[in-house]
Amino acid sequence: MRCVVGIDLGSTTTKALLLTEDGEVLGRGITNSRSSYDVACAVAREEALTAARFRILERLLQDAGDLGHRLKEAFRLELYLDQLGRLGEEIRTLLDDPRERVWRGALAPAVEEILGRAEAGAPALFAAGPGGASAKERKSDFFRDLAGAAYVEGAEDAAVRGGAPFERLLALYDRAILSVETRLEGRDFPGLLRRAAARLRRGAAGALRMDRKLSKAVDAVASEPIEELAFAGTGYGRQTLPFPKETVRSEILCHGRGAHRLFPGTRTVLDIGGQDTKAIQVDPTGVVTSFQMNDRCAAGSGRYLGYLADELNLGLHELGPLALRATRKVRVSSTCTVFAGAELRERLALGETREDVLAGLHRAMMLRALSLLARSGGISDEFTFTGGVAKNPMAVQVLGELVADNYGGEVRTNIHPDSIYTGALGAALFALDDLAAGKAGLLPTFAEEATA
Repeated sequence: MRCVVGIDLGSTTTKALLLTEDGEVLGRGITNSRSSYDVACAVAREEALTAARFRILERLLQDAGDLGHRLKEAFRLELYLDQLGRLGEEIRTLLDDPRERVWRGALAPAVEEILGRAEAGAPALFAAGPGGASAKERKSDFFRDLAGAAYVEGAEDAAVRGGAPFERLLALYDRAILSVETRLEGRDFPGLLRRAAARLRRGAAGALRMDRKLSKAVDAVASEPIEELAFAGTGYGRQTLPFPKETVRSEILCHGRGAHRLFPGTRTVLDIGGQDTKAIQVDPTGVVTSFQMNDRCAAGSGRYLGYLADELNLGLHELGPLALRATRKVRVSSTCTVFAGAELRERLALGETREDVLAGLHRAMMLRALSLLARSGGISDEFTFTGGVAKNPMAVQVLGELVADNYGGEVRTNIHPDSIYTGALGAALFALDDLAAGKAGLLPTFAEEATA
């Protein structure tokens, strides 16, 4: 396979997207941006390469029912178990620290029990079908989120039984996950894939159909070379990308071009990411004609929603559905991220429901976005909403209401299921341009290559 790569290094998530030389999407990858942008960049790219290989695998197994999907879930399980093993090793190393000597006797057995429970519960997270989660049902695909949820649950149980303080158990996890996430580990794709296939065979008690075809497909995909011909990068952290400066592009240009590629009729783009909001106008060819961005304050961005989720002890994905249950939208005075928690607590103390307060906060956030759109030139048909916040159903609903109220109901609003990859798509399209212009030699050096 031959492809080009676009990477969007955001403040909260990093995305990678592969395009064939014909411009077809080959694979997408995403990871949390961690405390190391270099590692996040390399991991997102590896995720995209993995997705590309599974696309080939599913094509080879297309007449084998859901075998390709089950193999992919088994692969994710094997990867998760490897990561869980590294987390355990790091926690045990921390327990050997002399500073933990006083509590080691209580913490060590509790940690082993917690990790054992997490490992035992892992198959249910990745088992497609009855009794198991599927990729669509999991609250997150990020290791930090899945392992953190399992660890916290186990730590709470250990603390209730006494002997191991919850705060100390949690501190071990917080220190260990930071170390694990900033240390890049090479991914043995062939080994993981073969382990996944072996797991499926064991689960089928020797009765797995098309066993020979599965083995041939696994061997073919594991050995399939992927040649990356050109790269381009963008995003909030683009200046830290390990790319030649000639291959780094503006977020504005990439989101405008990516949105136009997804919806050729696009004339106005709103991107709400983790740290900033961008209102963009493009011409019929996808070239940016004007734009506006929020200032350095993260008000009205995904970070704002993150603070609200933390304040309510909810997952970010739970905010939108909860707000949709509101009976009214409480009027709020500010979308300041710093004071988001205080605003929320004040309204709740006055007797307002969580649902109604969240609905009001979502409306305040989208009003801020609408003012940016107005300053950029308003909304023209077609209007495309991109970025991670486009997955929030309450944000989408409020935006639709505001657009209809201010610009009329005839404006078509586009939201792609993979809207979070729009910037990476735009970057990959610029990489295709570089390839066509003979700039394929401008290749980056990723973290694992630099330390090899």
